[in-house]
Amino acid sequence: MTEVTSLWSYLATSPLIWLTATIFAYLVADGVARHLGNPPWANPVLLSVLLIIPVLWLTQTDYTAYFEGAQFIHFLLGPATVALALPLWDNRDTIRTSVAPIVLALLTGSIVAAGSAIILARAFGLPTEVLLSLAPKSTTAPVALGISEAIGGIPALTAVLVIMTGIIGAVTVTPLMNLLRITDWRARGFAVGVAAHGIGTARAFQVNPVAGAYASIAMALNALLTSLIVPLLVRWLV
Repeated sequence: MTEVTSLWSYLATSPLIWLTATIFAYLVADGVARHLGNPPWANPVLLSVLLIIPVLWLTQTDYTAYFEGAQFIHFLLGPATVALALPLWDNRDTIRTSVAPIVLALLTGSIVAAGSAIILARAFGLPTEVLLSLAPKSTTAPVALGISEAIGGIPALTAVLVIMTGIIGAVTVTPLMNLLRITDWRARGFAVGVAAHGIGTARAFQVNPVAGAYASIAMALNALLTSLIVPLLVRWLV
């Protein structure tokens, strides 16, 4: 038992252990989701979180120590966000012929996502820092963290809220769209891309390639628009 404790004490000081644990947890979660047929509730990110949390609790590892190892994955969010230019370019002809509905849907979705979060946070009496951290929740993590820091929020809290938003969107989008009888894959994909950023976009690709392509478009455009409108909404509503 002493040898196991000593080994763990050594491994826990290495950032590599948490990078390995994160990748392993996601591979297991993705395997489980695939085995179950990728149902909405078996989201790999959600399952990964549920796998990692007990490990951190049992090993009494705080977030700072964990993030030292997992930050390489966080770093990859930047290049992944830049790569969103590819679906924009690949679908440039479709975008060119649908500029008006895309712009209208994007404006509505972005303003409602940020504005409703601010209004509800104020209604429930949440502290200003929490409110500011919540405002950019529906955009992709690298952009949301930058916005949160710029407007006076707490980037670490924003990261948690962004992940929660993406998971909720990915889990609920398919049954919600079926309930509303929305069958156009372009509309379904665009809606989840605006509301649930990368995690929702990944779910859209699982369901239908057209929905995934439009979710990518919405995610990229929403990142740009949110960075412009959130500071204005905060100044007006807070």
